[in-house]
Amino acid sequence: MTVVLRIEHMTRRLTGDVPVTLVDDISLDVRSGEFVAITGPSGSGKSSLLYLLGLLDRPSAGRVWLDGIDTGGYGDDELADIRLAHLGFVFQSHFLLPEFTARENVMLPMQRLGRLTQSQIEVRAQKLLADLGLGEQARKYPHQMSGGQSQRVAIARALANDPKIILADEPTGNLDTKSSGVVQQILKNLAHTDGRAVVAVTHDPAFAALADRTLKVVDGKLAAP
Repeated sequence: MTVVLRIEHMTRRLTGDVPVTLVDDISLDVRSGEFVAITGPSGSGKSSLLYLLGLLDRPSAGRVWLDGIDTGGYGDDELADIRLAHLGFVFQSHFLLPEFTARENVMLPMQRLGRLTQSQIEVRAQKLLADLGLGEQARKYPHQMSGGQSQRVAIARALANDPKIILADEPTGNLDTKSSGVVQQILKNLAHTDGRAVVAVTHDPAFAALADRTLKVVDGKLAAP
């Protein structure tokens, strides 16, 4: 399997009267088809690490490679373009835009990237929803769907531009047991069936047990396995 996500000596410090180190000298490779769980106590730095992996925050030291691209020298606008093309994000709250239907929410990343025609975008959005069992929900608005359905729409949106890497931050944290199980299985399938690299922060031991590899973060460092 190919390494599609690499960080070397990643460190993130907050300066101020009392400096705080959120992530402390972490190096990591993630390969295509691999499902990786990141665990650790509250405040350990696991979400901070995920935000660095996803180029949503800049490191104080260290580098990130996405699909062979060294992202260190790029500005904010260029990093936004790299995120749009190479990464899909799923958060604890689905963050669907309430004024748009499920299908319109899934269409948005494709419209921003501009690789497909409008008709192609509409067809792809509908297929992504159908693949996740939401074909009949495509015209519904977020407030008309359950939490589990909304989170599946968010996964469809994360897949819109066919990224090789999916990053998820507590994606089942707001879901009931049944919906949580569905989302967990979808993420596992995205790695094992679709060949994507999936990295998920979770506090749920059952969720972490599904992963190929579990990384524990303690005080900003990777704990020994």
